Amino acid sequence: MNFCTHVRCSICTKKQNKHFIIPEKNFKLLKGEESITTYTFNTHHAKHTFCSICGVQSFYTPRSNPDGRGIAPHCLDPGTVTSIKVTNFDGQNWEQSMSMDSSITLRSK
Repeated sequence: MNFCTHVRCSICTKKQNKHFIIPEKNFKLLKGEESITTYTFNTHHAKHTFCSICGVQSFYTPRSNPDGRGIAPHCLDPGTVTSIKVTNFDGQNWEQSMSMDSSITLRSK
């Protein structure tokens, strides 16, 4: 089962960020790398990548898991993921939320 996180921080609330985390070694961008651009803010740890042509953010590097990728399940081909459990993460209180759910950092391992 993939654990999908619904993040509620300033930027993620605006873009309705829901993602599941995979290890970076398991991520392979099949095409379009030349069109990917990155936005950072605040701590600059999270790398919000998106397509410079269409604006879609299908993956990013989460602050909680710099060795992983946050994948937006709605951007995957149908049938790629068979089940998802959604959990909420209060990004407005990031440090407190991380201390309450230590399993998040393990998702990119």
